[in-house]
Amino acid sequence: MVDMFRIIIFISFFFISNATYLTDSASGKEKDIILIAAASNLKFAMDDLILDYKNKNPERKIKIVYGSSGNFFNQILNGAPFDLYFSADSRYPYDLVKRGLARKVTNYALGRIVVMTRLDSTIEIQKAGLTSLFHPTVKKIAIANPVHAPYGSAAVAFMKGKNIYNKLKNKLVYGENISQAAQFVESGAAEIGIIALSIAFKAKELGRVSYREIATGAYPPIEQGFVVLKSSKNYFLAEKFTDYLQSMEGKGVLLKYGFDVP
Repeated sequence: MVDMFRIIIFISFFFISNATYLTDSASGKEKDIILIAAASNLKFAMDDLILDYKNKNPERKIKIVYGSSGNFFNQILNGAPFDLYFSADSRYPYDLVKRGLARKVTNYALGRIVVMTRLDSTIEIQKAGLTSLFHPTVKKIAIANPVHAPYGSAAVAFMKGKNIYNKLKNKLVYGENISQAAQFVESGAAEIGIIALSIAFKAKELGRVSYREIATGAYPPIEQGFVVLKSSKNYFLAEKFTDYLQSMEGKGVLLKYGFDVP
């Protein structure tokens, strides 16, 4: 019985060792995959960009994870194996350069924010505009967590600039990132939200929400930047993808989703 157990362990170890070998061997499939960390406000635009890029370059492999810029920054400091980092706040990438973890920062877009409600809401946001935040039906206002999400910081800066933050702060509910804040509004968990235009645009296109844009001068510029990390094992492939993103085609997709581009 003991000998049989040893045989089973040996066979299992053999297959695990060979599986690891195949991943890291000359086939190199895993080594050719670009792993991207991207701010969640980029989700719909980046999904389109990657689809188009892979159609033109079918041999290229890309994996992408969406979340808050601040959380990704901390993960990178702790050794997360990303090749590319697209932040909604260029300060995080610049900090990585200062720490010697990336070579240069490229500012690829300026973000914009809107006030958004569900399409079936009784709030007539197109008529009421920003006063919609004070509508009597509004019990909760969704924003991204301003501690680590740049669009949340922009929302707070906007409210403070209009001297309405203290009147509204007890109604604020925080999404872990801007996508979650948008989900609060779409699900009805919040009656209204201050959301990234890039996300609201797609939700409106799908017939789920209505929104009113906030003038860009009413909050600090949301400068979005990316870096290719020095630790990347696919630096050349990562650079190729960023070249496409900065091409006329790539910028066209960003413009479609409401970003301003350099």
